[in-house]
Amino acid sequence: MRAIREDNDITQAQMATYLNISQNTYSQYETGKIEWTASTLVQIADYFDVSVDYLLDRTSKKKW
Repeated sequence: MRAIREDNDITQAQMATYLNISQNTYSQYETGKIEWTASTLVQIADYFDVSVDYLLDRTSKKKW
């Protein structure tokens, strides 16, 4: 998740604002301290216009 965020020059704070969560919570998601929720993954996939499978590194195709 960090790679796609950084590749798009987005900060953790910007993603947290988009997701309506604190920057600390987003950081914990990104570092694996807490598990991503399905709804959060869908929001992030929509934000970057990629599939959830791409975010989870289950495919190299960004979109189906």
